[in-house]
Amino acid sequence: MDYPDSYYRQTLAETKMRPALQGRHDCDTLIIGAGLAGLTTALELARAGVKVAVIEAHRVGYGASGRNGGFVGPGYAAGDDQITRLAGGEGAKNLFRLSVEGMDYVRSTISTLGMPGVAPRQGILSVRRHDGGESLQARAEAMQRDFGYRLEYLDTPELRTILCSRRYFQALRDPNAFHIHPLNYLRGLATAIEALGGTIFEQSPATEAHLAGAEKRVTTPRGEVRSAHVVLATGGYTDGLVPRLRRAMLPIATYVMLSEPAPDRLSAVIRTAEAVGDNRRAGDYYRLVDGGTRLLWGGRIATRAADVRGISRQLRREMVTVYPELQSLRTETAWSGLMSYARHLMPQVGRMGPGVWHATAFGGHGLNTTAIAGKLVAEDILGQSDRILAFAPFGLAWAGGAVGRLAAQLTYWKLQTEDWWRERQTEDAR
Repeated sequence: MDYPDSYYRQTLAETKMRPALQGRHDCDTLIIGAGLAGLTTALELARAGVKVAVIEAHRVGYGASGRNGGFVGPGYAAGDDQITRLAGGEGAKNLFRLSVEGMDYVRSTISTLGMPGVAPRQGILSVRRHDGGESLQARAEAMQRDFGYRLEYLDTPELRTILCSRRYFQALRDPNAFHIHPLNYLRGLATAIEALGGTIFEQSPATEAHLAGAEKRVTTPRGEVRSAHVVLATGGYTDGLVPRLRRAMLPIATYVMLSEPAPDRLSAVIRTAEAVGDNRRAGDYYRLVDGGTRLLWGGRIATRAADVRGISRQLRREMVTVYPELQSLRTETAWSGLMSYARHLMPQVGRMGPGVWHATAFGGHGLNTTAIAGKLVAEDILGQSDRILAFAPFGLAWAGGAVGRLAAQLTYWKLQTEDWWRERQTEDAR
């Protein structure tokens, strides 16, 4: 099975095919899932001399890790108040520091490994769709005061010189954050793991997992892996292999489209190479790619897969609402992918049992959070630290099954309505 059609598939730096598992394979640690969390864990273990193997149901980066917007910046999908309530004040500060460390980890890994085609670009803008400059300034001041982290405030005139849209009012610029080609980054990780002696099997879905006892056994259609440790890093494509893990996540679909080449039209309204995301829940996120010649635009979420063409039309309507000048801009391709969300909107990272770890529910958190989770899992396996306990307040809570999916969809619609109302009030006040 090849990758789904997407911009990232079209611009792969290399297209190495890896074999499926056949027969018995023994290792120290088995990782199920070749997304960002799984591959980061594998890389850190391989660097420490651990015999590591990865099995992937499809191909490296097939899921959301290889199809997302490519944003790498600090923070989490859950709000600061909720994180503080569950983890405490110091716990919340520690979690934020970990998210910054994850961002720095991705940056240094790209540099150290000299990854081709990853193309990191500095800067992410978080823009407001309603007039709320005072709250944004307060946010920037709080980040500097509480974390020593600098964000730059842009008022309306300054913002509209670089994003020519009357839909935007103010923004916070994160000059330390960046955006990348995520699939090329993942394949760069895979190459590094193999160079260190690790093994990656593609087209090898786990069909059974026997995780009790000192020796773990995981079977695939044509083989079996035996190991002392197992890491479950399956994200939005988690199936019923380990029911407890499946019950704790909600698969949420997100959608992305790519424009035709139109450098002049795009540069007339988007005068920055920084990535952009708006303040709405499940709002728009976008960035220029291919040297500024194309626009990659994402947004919308759904609790079940929807027609990509229909969603693409909705994304186009949203794009044109923001930039009417792009009305004639043709969409070249569109795609979707499944993220995993937890009920508490935080990553689920920890020990599931003796010799078994999990790392999932990274939807909406950015690549940095997935990376630091993989690093912490590796540290725990190696006995180097217990920093993984920072995520202990956010466990494998039942996500509610079909009722949970319905509740998530209703919540999304409610938040959409609130966003619309705030924007309407701003328009009425003008």
